[in-house]
Amino acid sequence: MRVLMTAGLLWLLGSFALLQAQEANYKAGEHYIVLPAPAPTADPDKIEVAELFWYGCGHCFEFDPIISEWKTSQADDVSFRYVPAMFGGAWNTHAQLFYTVESLGKLEETHSAIFAAIHQQKNRLADEGAMIELLADYGVSEEEFKKAWASFGVRSKLEQATRLAKAYRATGVPTLIVNGKYRVEGAMVGGFSEMLKVAEFLVEQERQAL
Repeated sequence: MRVLMTAGLLWLLGSFALLQAQEANYKAGEHYIVLPAPAPTADPDKIEVAELFWYGCGHCFEFDPIISEWKTSQADDVSFRYVPAMFGGAWNTHAQLFYTVESLGKLEETHSAIFAAIHQQKNRLADEGAMIELLADYGVSEEEFKKAWASFGVRSKLEQATRLAKAYRATGVPTLIVNGKYRVEGAMVGGFSEMLKVAEFLVEQERQAL
């Protein structure tokens, strides 16, 4: 019995040491970037993971179901939010669409549907008419859409997204920002699953610093 317990303890210690070794391999400048100045987060009482994305990005479309499942498994001290990238043209149009549906309380219903419309149905959602037609299936009237689209609240969110993108210093999407301090890019780590592992490592690092 003592031999079994000792063997079990050694296995656990070995596993823990392996985990630490794996985590130690995540290095600033190699697997993530430390931002020169922290960007503001939505809730300072929680550890925020933000995804900078664009509805027109094929990689963001592929990442969406993965990040959607991942965010539901996080502890209560972690918050998640989407930040649409503002790089001009269709990027800005789709960012305005994002904040419009968010202001209407329809984001959870329509977020994946917008991705699907663009990437599966080949509907680029390039103008208000196409957006209104899509959102009609989710109970949004043309009047409601236009009012929200042109609202002060949506314009304010767009300005905030522009400032955040500059603070993040990101040049592509999808990109994860952990607690306004760290930028994680797929090209640096090799894929979506590794992005999330690095994000989890940084979340734990922030948790330990509290």
